Amino acid sequence: MDNLNRIKQLTEQGEGTRVEFKRTFNQDAIITLNAFVNTEGGKVIVGVDDNGLPAGVSIDRETVKSWINEVKSKTEPCIVPDEETIEYNGKAIVVLSVKEYPVKPVSILGRYYKRVKNSNHRLSLSEISDLYLKTFHSSWDYYIDGHHSLDDISMDKVNAFLSKRYNGTYESDPLRMLRKYELIRDGQLTYAAFLLFAGDYTPLTGIEAGRFKSPTKVIDSVSIHSDLFSEVEELMAFIRKHLMTEYIITGNLRREERFDYSEEAIREIVLNMIVHRNYQDSGDSIVKIFDDRIEFFNPGRLMDNLTVDKLLSDDYTPKARNILIGSMFKETGLVEKYGLGIKRIINACADHKGCNVQFSNEQHGFKVVLSKIASIAKK
Repeated sequence: MDNLNRIKQLTEQGEGTRVEFKRTFNQDAIITLNAFVNTEGGKVIVGVDDNGLPAGVSIDRETVKSWINEVKSKTEPCIVPDEETIEYNGKAIVVLSVKEYPVKPVSILGRYYKRVKNSNHRLSLSEISDLYLKTFHSSWDYYIDGHHSLDDISMDKVNAFLSKRYNGTYESDPLRMLRKYELIRDGQLTYAAFLLFAGDYTPLTGIEAGRFKSPTKVIDSVSIHSDLFSEVEELMAFIRKHLMTEYIITGNLRREERFDYSEEAIREIVLNMIVHRNYQDSGDSIVKIFDDRIEFFNPGRLMDNLTVDKLLSDDYTPKARNILIGSMFKETGLVEKYGLGIKRIINACADHKGCNVQFSNEQHGFKVVLSKIASIAKK
């Protein structure tokens, strides 16, 4: 199909529930994208007038990227539109497409919109509440991943998961088992299925870990972009590599050896990072190992206005951000029960007697810091 016919195909139906024309990219275009994700999805076609006549816009190699970044920065959770650029008379027609968001509503600068016929309507408080309640009993990872197919997951990893879950004995058809767990629905992958069994590199699961000698001097680092089960062991291996061994002098003839931090606490922190991360956030999880502390940062603040004080006092009802991912980690025994991770971290540090732990809500995430208590001797 040539460019002119492609433009005609996009514009011939006119504006409506899922299409809007924009002569230029502006704030109204972002509002429309917000309305689309809160309704049925749609396309904003930039470079076309209100009558559907193409005029084109002048762009360079960075223009569309800057538009997408502006959309991401002004929306919460971040909207990341797909883009298609069509050449037209030395200019361009740019199509920005979004799908209906699985967990709604999405805001733009604190306001919420929906699409009604060919216009955008700001949501009332009751409409915002209704949209939220419709998705209250579900989670993002349960929805169909329209960007990936069965070819993008590793069946070896699926079989390894099933073998561990069933102690080596399970039904012969792994796809049937994935359907049983609702990791595949209507013949398509859920987001959880892709993240759990990704066959290759994926930017969606990025973890950056480094060993720092100062706030700016990094002496070792690793970037991890694999499936979620593999990430647990890959990150733990990197952290163990940089732990020091303490020798504890006791009344016995032999010295007691232990890591300078509680390995149990570290593993619990890593599991919580991976299971409860906000994978809709474009940022990576970050681990920084210093001489006197380890900092763990994860995209995704505590949910439902939960505060650290309530978390530590156990005065809250636990809620999983990624219900399906959490369930699969429970199936393998890696995670026991929602809401007990913080207790296990605190208790493990108390038993270790060599480290303290602190928790904090950050601007767009959650941070845990393990810090050392002065020890007797070190290797």
